[in-house]
Amino acid sequence: MAATGKHLSGQEVAKHNSRDSCWIIVHGNVYDVTEFLDDHPGGSKIILKYAGKDATQEYDPIHPPDAITNNLPPERHLGPVDPETVQKVEVKVTDEEKARQQRVAARPPLDEILNLHDFEAIARQVMPEKAWAYYSSAADDEITNRENHAAYHRIWFRPRVLRNVTKVDWSTTILGHRSSMPVYITATALGKLGHPDGELNLTRAAAKHGVIQMIPTLASCSFDEIVDAARPDQVQFLQLYVNKDRNITKRIVQHAERRGIKGLFITVDAPQLGRREKDMRMKFEAEDPSEVTKSGSDGVDRSQGAARAISSFIDPGLEWADIDWFKSITRMPLILKGVQCWEDALLAYDAGLAGVVLSNHGGRQLDFARSGIEILVEVVSKLGEKRGLKFPNEKFQLYVDGGVRRATDILKAIALGATAVGIGRPFLYAFSSYGLEGVDKALQILHDEFEMNLRLLGAPTIKDVVPEMVDASNISSHGSAIPGDKLYESNYEIMQHARLREVKPKL
Repeated sequence: MAATGKHLSGQEVAKHNSRDSCWIIVHGNVYDVTEFLDDHPGGSKIILKYAGKDATQEYDPIHPPDAITNNLPPERHLGPVDPETVQKVEVKVTDEEKARQQRVAARPPLDEILNLHDFEAIARQVMPEKAWAYYSSAADDEITNRENHAAYHRIWFRPRVLRNVTKVDWSTTILGHRSSMPVYITATALGKLGHPDGELNLTRAAAKHGVIQMIPTLASCSFDEIVDAARPDQVQFLQLYVNKDRNITKRIVQHAERRGIKGLFITVDAPQLGRREKDMRMKFEAEDPSEVTKSGSDGVDRSQGAARAISSFIDPGLEWADIDWFKSITRMPLILKGVQCWEDALLAYDAGLAGVVLSNHGGRQLDFARSGIEILVEVVSKLGEKRGLKFPNEKFQLYVDGGVRRATDILKAIALGATAVGIGRPFLYAFSSYGLEGVDKALQILHDEFEMNLRLLGAPTIKDVVPEMVDASNISSHGSAIPGDKLYESNYEIMQHARLREVKPKL
C-alpha cells in the first residue's frame, strides 16, 4: 500500500500490530516497517512494542527526524494519519520519574554553578537513568576514562612574571577559521536523551560564543536541522563514522560539503564499539529481562545498550588505503579522529592529511588506552625528530580531547603543541541540566577561566603559551586514581556488579 495523499485512520493502523504486518506512526505519518524489523539496529522488540501505535515519543530521543524516511523505501511510506483517530499511547509517570522531576525543580540557580564539574553533578541527579548511563559510561573497568582527567594533573605550570597582561587574548584559529578560544565542541551522540532540543543547544551556544561545533554522525537532530540552525557565517565541522556502504558515506560527505561544512573528522578508533557496561546494564531497548540476552537475526547482541543499538553500520574494514578515496570525493580538510600513537600520526602527516585528533574516544573504546594529552607529548617529540615539524603547525594540526574540565587543562595542551582542544561530555551535562542557558554558562565559565589563567601564566595571547611554561616530565606516570580530586571523584559513579533480581513468590 503506497501513500495516496489520503489520511489513514488510527483504527486502520491499529490492525497492523504484529510481526507479520507492522505499521507505526512517527510525526503524524504511517510507515510499514514489517520487512525492516530484523534489520533495525536496535532490534525488532522495541518496534513491535509500538506496532499499530504512535512511536514518536520513543523514536525522537534516539533518531534524527529523517532517519525513518532515509532508511525505508518510498513504497513503505503509507501517508499521513488522521490525528483525531489515533489512540494515544499511555505514558505512565512512575514514582521514580516523579522523584526525578522534583529534583529538576530543586536545581540551584545558574549563578551558583561555578565550574564544569558542577554541571556534571547536577546532571547526574536530574537526568533519566538511561540517559545518564549512556553519556557517562566508558569501556570495561573505565580506567582510561578516569586517566583522561588524571593525566592533566601530572602536568604543572612554570609561570612567567612581569609581563604586561592588562589585555589578554585567548582567541585562535582552527583549520584557518577564527575561534574565540582554543576549544571546539566535539561530537557526542544522542543529544535528545538529555534535552528535547538535543544538539541544537550546542549550535546556538556555539554561535553566541564564536566557537566551532563538530556535528556528530549519530546526532538526535538531523544534519540539515543542525546546519539550518546555525548563523550564516558560523563554522561547523562534521564527525564521520564510515558506513560499510561507501555510497552512503560519499553521499553524506558531499552533502556536508555543499552545506558549507569546513572540516571532515573521520573517526578511526571505532571499528567496533567498546563494552560500555553502565550503558549495557540499562538494556536500552527492552523491558523484559528474559528477552534482552537474545540476538537478532544479524547476530547483534541486543543487550548492549544504546551505543551498540545505533552503530551496527560502522565499517570495521576502514584502512589507510581508503584515504585516497576520501581525497577523491571531497575538498574539505581531512582529519583523523582517534589517533593514539606517534606512528599513526606520522602516517597521517605523510598521507597529506590536515591533522589528527589525539583521542581514545572519551575512554569509551579500548580500556588502558593512554590519554590524548600524553600522546600529544609523544607526537610532538617524534614528528619533530622524524620530519622536523614544530607545533602548533598550520599545515598539520594536532587536537586533543578527553577529560578536560578546566581552562588550565586546555592551556596545558596548547603549551605542549595542540592547536585546540575538543570538549564533549561537559557540554552534554550543561544542557541536560539547564538547556541552552547551561551551555551558554559553561562557555562563559571557560572564557572567565582563560582570562584569569593567561594573566597568571604571564601570557598575553595564546601564542605566548609555550612549552617552557609547563613541566610534563611525569606525564607517563600512569595511575587510575586521582587522590584528593574530590570534584571529579564525587561525580564519578562507581561501576556496579551484576545483582540478584527480585523474584515474586509463586502463589
